[in-house]
Amino acid sequence: MIEFKNVSFTYEGTGEGKVEDLNFTIRTGECIVLTGRSGCGKTTVTRLVNGLIPDFFPGKLTGQVLVDGEDIGNRELYEIAKNTGSVFQNPRTQFFNTDTDGEIAFGMENSGVPGQEMKERVKNTAEDLHIERLLGRSIFSLSGGEKQKIVFASVYAMNPDIYLLDEPSSNLDIDSMEDLRQHIALLKQQGKTILIAEHRLYYLRDLADRIFYLDKGKVRHIWTGQAFLNLPEEERKDLGLRAAKYFTPSPGVADKKETVFFEVKNLSIGYGKETVLSDLNFQAEAGEIIAITGHNGAGKSTLCRNLCGLKKPLAGRILWKERECKEKERLKNSYMVMQDVNYQLFADSVEHECGFGIQSPDREQITDTMKQLGLYEYKDRHPNTLSGGQKQRVAVAVSMICRKEILIFDEPTSGLDYESMCAVAELMKELAGMGKLIFVVTHDFELIELACTREIHIN
Repeated sequence: MIEFKNVSFTYEGTGEGKVEDLNFTIRTGECIVLTGRSGCGKTTVTRLVNGLIPDFFPGKLTGQVLVDGEDIGNRELYEIAKNTGSVFQNPRTQFFNTDTDGEIAFGMENSGVPGQEMKERVKNTAEDLHIERLLGRSIFSLSGGEKQKIVFASVYAMNPDIYLLDEPSSNLDIDSMEDLRQHIALLKQQGKTILIAEHRLYYLRDLADRIFYLDKGKVRHIWTGQAFLNLPEEERKDLGLRAAKYFTPSPGVADKKETVFFEVKNLSIGYGKETVLSDLNFQAEAGEIIAITGHNGAGKSTLCRNLCGLKKPLAGRILWKERECKEKERLKNSYMVMQDVNYQLFADSVEHECGFGIQSPDREQITDTMKQLGLYEYKDRHPNTLSGGQKQRVAVAVSMICRKEILIFDEPTSGLDYESMCAVAELMKELAGMGKLIFVVTHDFELIELACTREIHIN
């Protein structure tokens, strides 16, 4: 059982993500979903349970967090870790090995599990979670969704009583989300206590015992799973929450132009001599917003890195404005928002980031873009102090300001609440209206419905 008694916490140096006067009890074996707008305090609640606050995230903490009647503050982190497993939003932040088997075994090694038992548990974990094909792989060869699965497996192998999952679906395709759903159902059958901080809610519809809605650090609503499903759509949107049920998206239609703006001919792509995708052929026009969809590991991000010139194709040609366009020229004319935006944040403030590396940036446009994406109040904050969703919006803001003609977004709405997702969709439509060509790698059916004009599905 987990109890919060008059718990308040404010991060040192910032009020973002704080929580105030939390009082609730989570019964053993319950599945609780924490949701709300970006920055509402969901992740903070999980950090209070696993002891990362205040040991790794300093700030002012009052009140008590009790697990099985014992105050978390009186326990060492290694003691907490034996009973509590955490899956962070960005899987890269919790890898310690370069291979998948070693990563799954890492926690057991630190706990002194005998070698033969450890091998058996790695094998059983892969079978239980249906990830046998990921064994024996390099961590660096995995897609974002595959990394997420390995992190979950590394926690599962430790067999904790409490699972804390922070945006576990953010990098997953529809099929992988169904796998995750089945994994959580398995944990429920085993009597585990589960806390999930999440924006995407539809895959949890039959699993959540209760849904906690946080707003500005306070629990404003608590629904049962059925009561949440019965919420009127307008009320759900007003609360900034994502869809409660899945639907098949219907891309719109772009205005056709007389000339082909961008063309891919007989393209083959991969790593070294290994071909990932071959014989790709398609055309695209200025003003289109093209969704690139497919399973985790299908080659979507690899395709995008080839389109923007970060990688050289194994074979084939890419034409821009009816003439062949080599990697150097594509780099000059395109901008890519990466799936892990931490790779492309360089400046010491959000405002500086929005103009970083851009010759003669338009200061008025920077201000307007920050306001449009809800970033203006954070303009003096260091980008690395922002939440995952806020970092994503900073990278999206840069893409609008940099005046490139081909824009590529790799999972731009992962970790975003409903309102932020809508803001990204509107931004894309505005950019398309300016004659930009936009490719967006996404598993987000709501984004496809709102913004995209076409879908290229890779299988």
